[in-house]
Amino acid sequence: MGLLQDILYRVELQEVVGDTQQQVTGLCLDSRHVREGYLFAAIRGTQVDGHQFISAAVEKGAKAIVCEALPATLDASVTYLVVPDAAQALGVIADNYYDSPSAQLKLVAVTGTNGKTTVVTLLYQLFEQLGYKTGLLSTVQNIIHKTVVPATHTTPDAITLHKLLREMADAGCQYAFMEASSHAIHQKRIAGLHFAGAVFTNITHDHLDYHGTFDNYIKAKKALFDPLPASAWALVNIDDKRGHVMVQNTRAKVHSFALKAPADFKGRVLENAFTGLLMQMDGEELYSKLVGHFNAYNLLAVYGVAQLLEADKIETLRQLSVIQPAEGRFDVLRSDAGFTGIVDYAHTPDALEKVLHTIDQIRTGNEQVITVIGCGGDRDREKRPKMAAVAAKLSDRVVLTADNPRSEDPEAIIEEMKEGVLPPFNNKLLTITNRKEAIEASVAMAQPGDIVVVAGKGHEKYQEIKGQRLPFDDKVILQNALNQKRS
Repeated sequence: MGLLQDILYRVELQEVVGDTQQQVTGLCLDSRHVREGYLFAAIRGTQVDGHQFISAAVEKGAKAIVCEALPATLDASVTYLVVPDAAQALGVIADNYYDSPSAQLKLVAVTGTNGKTTVVTLLYQLFEQLGYKTGLLSTVQNIIHKTVVPATHTTPDAITLHKLLREMADAGCQYAFMEASSHAIHQKRIAGLHFAGAVFTNITHDHLDYHGTFDNYIKAKKALFDPLPASAWALVNIDDKRGHVMVQNTRAKVHSFALKAPADFKGRVLENAFTGLLMQMDGEELYSKLVGHFNAYNLLAVYGVAQLLEADKIETLRQLSVIQPAEGRFDVLRSDAGFTGIVDYAHTPDALEKVLHTIDQIRTGNEQVITVIGCGGDRDREKRPKMAAVAAKLSDRVVLTADNPRSEDPEAIIEEMKEGVLPPFNNKLLTITNRKEAIEASVAMAQPGDIVVVAGKGHEKYQEIKGQRLPFDDKVILQNALNQKRS
């Protein structure tokens, strides 16, 4: 609960109609969840315009309305607050309402096409093991110290985000690490947050269904860094050519990490195997259970953040050597009969290429790589042929299957994927629309020593088909198939 006038601090107001000397009992951006005394924010979304539901919110008891245009009919008992950007205003209001929780701990955001989940998960594990109460906001799960809160989006809406951070601050968390997706940045879901620092991992083509162009996608990521204050820091991967672009306009102190270019935090891969990585990091050797050069970048980013947050260098390296990878990120599964399975969330061409290149660097050359891959429905269609092209080029066999088809016909998605495969590689392809059958068939094809890669869904425990989320776990299905396989 808070006085309306107080929770409007720092909000850019164009017009106020009504009394600001009243108590607000809650915040809401979905009219169906409004209760008596709530403030309702009318957000213009990609699918729905919240202004259409102002009257419904008032009927349910809303006493304050944040909007970009006044409704035709005004209720005398309600205060109407006209702002230039309702999403931006809501973030600031939520920060005030929950008493600026992000300023009461050190909040670090991680953005990039790939690596966000791994980096924030490793940071959470690292700082917990260093003895700090820590919060996590990720695609896989949200954690308040040691209490898990299920995640529904990569980045929650502004109200949920500030509420979770309030709970973290109240639980005594000193640090919080969060993923910042391009959608969330563009939709101002991170508005009102106070960041100690922000990290850029990399950027490749993704989410063009939402952003329209790659340039817009880059700008969305960059919008995390532009408003950072001089008191914050920015850590960027300068082996990615857009690392410098991300921080062109930031006031934050800029730091860099890299495996190739000169950087503040420099790493080098000494050995890369299915059992893990041996790296040289900042002049010290580090062994990690994580696999692949892409994870070397993730580890380097985590190390850089730890140093910028003034963690002990040697203790940081010691803890990094024992922490576990994020679920569904290059999860290596074994069978007694000598078969290897890998489950990875790779759902972009670049991520899949990195996974398959990593396997190619490790394998002796005699093993076959059999890749099971699909593409999500109602998402970026441009990457479908690219995904199949990468899989066909870098695998010995490819099984095209359903991912999360959502409202689309999975067989139609597969046909679009096939368009990217060059004729010399067509003989590698097998199409099995049922994902469970596709995974089991890939294992049935394998010979001892072969590597079966199931990509695209990673940690997800469901398959989304025609509006339903049906139980489905790539890791469980693949492990069961491997266990039943005999040499």
